[in-house]
Amino acid sequence: MHFEFHVEGGNFSKAGSASSQLKKILKQLNVDPRVIKRVVVALYEAEVNIVAHAYQGTIYINIDTEKIEIRLIDEGPGIEDIELAMQQGYSTASPEVREMGFGAGMGLPNIKNNSDRMSVTSQVGKGTTVEIITFLNN
Repeated sequence: MHFEFHVEGGNFSKAGSASSQLKKILKQLNVDPRVIKRVVVALYEAEVNIVAHAYQGTIYINIDTEKIEIRLIDEGPGIEDIELAMQQGYSTASPEVREMGFGAGMGLPNIKNNSDRMSVTSQVGKGTTVEIITFLNN
């Protein structure tokens, strides 16, 4: 099964809508609730990162009998130092984003903690791609 979701940068009123839709889909597929929780947390964090930091992005989700693969591709400023961005508490969020309760520097670490595989590639001035894989029987 394949799904795509468009994410609008800066639109916090819709942040998390792709995560909510995926949660409903996974429940309908009778996926283990523990797997659903991990996948939804990881996707929500990545989705909010697009809203908070990018101009726009697209989420591609593939579900098969073994795994859930999620690829998020955004158009935005990119990440200068991915290793630094992976550290808990590190954030480049604007003061406005922090005032809304986001940008605590937990997004990428939470994605890593709630996935079986994660990779981040980025090009400064172009955007970032985050790939998340969660195995269904792990």
